Amino acid sequence: MEAFLVSTGIVALAEIGDKTQLLALFLAARWRRPWPIILGIFTATIVNHALAGAVGAWLTQVIGPDALRWILGVSFIAMAVWMLVPDKLDAAETGKLRLGVFGTTVVAFFLAEMGDKTQVATVALVAQFHAYYAVVAGTTLGMLIANVPAVLLGDKLAHRLPVRLVHGIAALIFACLGLAALLGLF
Repeated sequence: MEAFLVSTGIVALAEIGDKTQLLALFLAARWRRPWPIILGIFTATIVNHALAGAVGAWLTQVIGPDALRWILGVSFIAMAVWMLVPDKLDAAETGKLRLGVFGTTVVAFFLAEMGDKTQVATVALVAQFHAYYAVVAGTTLGMLIANVPAVLLGDKLAHRLPVRLVHGIAALIFACLGLAALLGLF
């Protein structure tokens, strides 16, 4: 349960103001059809994070525990620093596709998540907790917690959140996880 809750919380915080949240706002404003967008976000996220989780599980098999502890510790601290860098929505991610609302959302979200903070976090969290399903479910739920309100409430909600404070809290959590890993507390 710890892996699920940590994964959910960290990704929900990390996603506030992230490019995928900006993408959710863009798609909602573009089509004003929230349910296919939400289903597309879920589909893209579960596939992307399942693949990322598989990489994390594989890493635990091929890297020794001491090396893995150092890699994870440094990775979590790097994630903390990365959280403090603002995201921008790339023009390529908002391009027009002829796949309909659902298909466009799936493709756009899947591509936007490639190499994103939450994908990297999913790899590290699976490797840290050795709980593939709990982490993938948690990171997916965290994405939905952050992005569904963006789709349903649009711009009004996004401009009221103190994005820098939320990112600072997420960075602090990542830094604590990194230090805990380096000290062998996990």
